[in-house]
Amino acid sequence: MTDIIEPLALSKDAQDLLFRSARTANAFTDEPVTEDQVRAIHDLVKYAPTSMNIQPLRVTLLRSRESRERLVQHMAEGNQAKTLNAPLTAILSLDGDFHERAGEFFPDREEMIKGLFGSDEAMRLSTAQLNAALQIGYFIIGVRAAGLAAGPMTGFDAAAIDAEFFSGSARKTLVVVNIGRPAGENFPRLPRLRYEDVVTEL
Repeated sequence: MTDIIEPLALSKDAQDLLFRSARTANAFTDEPVTEDQVRAIHDLVKYAPTSMNIQPLRVTLLRSRESRERLVQHMAEGNQAKTLNAPLTAILSLDGDFHERAGEFFPDREEMIKGLFGSDEAMRLSTAQLNAALQIGYFIIGVRAAGLAAGPMTGFDAAAIDAEFFSGSARKTLVVVNIGRPAGENFPRLPRLRYEDVVTEL
């Protein structure tokens, strides 16, 4: 099917950069990912929507080989080498104590938010997981907007990573993402569901 371009506000080049031409990367060049690039990515993705503006996503950047060696011992074998060789790796986690910062973003609702989530850990974690997942989608788009490629992975022992990096905190690992300039050929684009398979109008 021909790409639908005209109804969209983004230029075709921007659409291609963020969506059509973008791929999950498994190999990267040795070009570094700079702090300025990461800050620019954050400056975009911080606007992701979250319930009551709770913003539960936390990002831990692993740049040194030593830090990534600590990580890969807890990852599936197929994810280890590419993580060690990526210019930058990010552990994307949720903060299960997001409610403690409610006053910074909703001063007039601080007591309500703390009351709602403070005594119900299961509700707090499920809310944090859903909203952090929304932020993760934005994070990947932000990486693409910087002209970089993202390689998100879920093949790891999350509890072991939590113990390794977040012991004594309420953070819980959700996704690990390798970031950099892609090297080699992209995987061919796999089929996607059609509009008719996805959308129902009532």
